[in-house]
Amino acid sequence: MKIIVIKFGGSSLATPERVRRAAGMVLSARRRGLYPAAVVSAPADVTDDLLSLAARTAGTPLPRREADALMAAGEQISAALLAMAIEAEGEKAVSLTGAQAGMRTDGKFSAAALKRVAPGRVEKELRAGRIPVVAGFQGVSPAGDITTLGRGGSDLTAVALAGALGAVLCEFRTDVKGIYTAHPAIVPDARKIREISYAEVLELARAGTEVRQLRAIALAARSRLPLHLRSSFHSEPGTMVTARGGKAGVSCLSLAREGGAASVTAIGRGLGKEHSRLALSAARAGADHLLSASPFAIKLAVPADSADEALRALHRAFFCRAR
Repeated sequence: MKIIVIKFGGSSLATPERVRRAAGMVLSARRRGLYPAAVVSAPADVTDDLLSLAARTAGTPLPRREADALMAAGEQISAALLAMAIEAEGEKAVSLTGAQAGMRTDGKFSAAALKRVAPGRVEKELRAGRIPVVAGFQGVSPAGDITTLGRGGSDLTAVALAGALGAVLCEFRTDVKGIYTAHPAIVPDARKIREISYAEVLELARAGTEVRQLRAIALAARSRLPLHLRSSFHSEPGTMVTARGGKAGVSCLSLAREGGAASVTAIGRGLGKEHSRLALSAARAGADHLLSASPFAIKLAVPADSADEALRALHRAFFCRAR
């Protein structure tokens, strides 16, 4: 069985139309001869609404065990709705909680550590011809309590499940088309990266760019599980994250602000002194100094008021000249 795990973010499941679109993407994988399993986040804003309801009901702070039980409900809503949408298209599906899908955690509420995955139930459903739809972000403690995995926990659920199933690919469907050479809102000519390495994505996240949850990327790297980061709203390919990645050199840029200071980081593989010199030269109008340099990242300090221009200048230096 060639298994693919497809994870949908909350924005991809925010309306009935989007849930039906997600169902179509799962069924498209089925038509290509793959055995899909889906992992879902809570619909957009549902978790915040549940926490607000709890605060109005019981005040704060909330009891941590009951808060986990409440927050896990959002993902279960998504799982049931997506399974219904798949069934409405004539295929068999089954929604599963994290516990039913074998997500075993420690007993730390709100930020549980995922200890192991026992995927027997998911494998059984796949062999029976049903499409499992797993509630992300949650598991079960040794005491049998519902636990949640912390921020980005659904990403971790998807990667861990894919690894346990021996999946050929884990696909993340969100509201972005992939990873870009720089933030498109700041750099209009930024372009989508076709392939990037785990190490580069981890550096990009550490530099301050919200790409994917760090634990999930690190776990995918350890198991060498290919990831495909792509949009729920477009059919075009996204960015593949693999052990090899693309070409050596600078692959993307990140901008981070903190107070009156900012930093621009060039991410890539095989970076050296020539890349540092080019980065400093390109950002000469605003760069203060080199903060750090490694084979994977070159970080420059820049004044916050000229950070956008420094990012655009580095992008011109590293990418536009290569066209």
